[in-house]
Amino acid sequence: MRSDIDVQIEELKSSGSLPRHVAIIMDGNGRWAKQRNLPRLEGHREGRESVRTVVRTTAKIGIPYLTLYTFSLENWQRSKEEVEGLMMFLEQVLRTEYEELNDNGVQLRAIGELDLLPLNTRRALDETMARLRSNTRLVLTLALSYGGRAEIVSGVRKIAKRVKGGGLDIDRIDEEAVRDALYDPGVPDPDLLVRTSGEMRVSNFLLWQIAYTEIYVTDVLWPDFREKELIASIKAYQKRERRFGL
Repeated sequence: MRSDIDVQIEELKSSGSLPRHVAIIMDGNGRWAKQRNLPRLEGHREGRESVRTVVRTTAKIGIPYLTLYTFSLENWQRSKEEVEGLMMFLEQVLRTEYEELNDNGVQLRAIGELDLLPLNTRRALDETMARLRSNTRLVLTLALSYGGRAEIVSGVRKIAKRVKGGGLDIDRIDEEAVRDALYDPGVPDPDLLVRTSGEMRVSNFLLWQIAYTEIYVTDVLWPDFREKELIASIKAYQKRERRFGL
């Protein structure tokens, strides 16, 4: 017997066009923990189940790209205890979630200033990405040590080097050239950006890529975000009329 979630997923598939790429700003872990008088890291641990659920559901729906804002460049400024705890937790998740990701046909990628990650965390990331490289059902991108402005600055530097080296004429710099200089130009722009916890800002996330992205904000804190919230965001997307400035 099919579950209610399965029925809703089938309705999504038949009721309109699905987003090709969903990006999520996973916000509210700290507030979730504070509301329960728990350490902030407990909010991040609870958010792990939300990540697992969203990845599994996205694959089931048939959306080929999912990007999660996992750790921003600004997050390095948090307390040493929290940052070290987050990095250890991330390393643990990368090493223990392989089977779940592989069962769902997930190919793992990462964007950001990855050289800033601790050695053990970076090693776990590289090893997990290598093991999942051949999967094709869902491309899951983790934005780690990531900032949208930093990505654009990095791209400008790449273009400047090409121009200086004679590989690119300055008059031929266009949007395609800029996009090719970003962290992962092969991933299409997000169709839908979801932000949890009710905050009305994009927080330096995918600034170039979200030029015409539909934005959906929910008051639900990330640790409470499950299948029904993801489905609600996609239903809202299907009701939008996308004009791309026309």
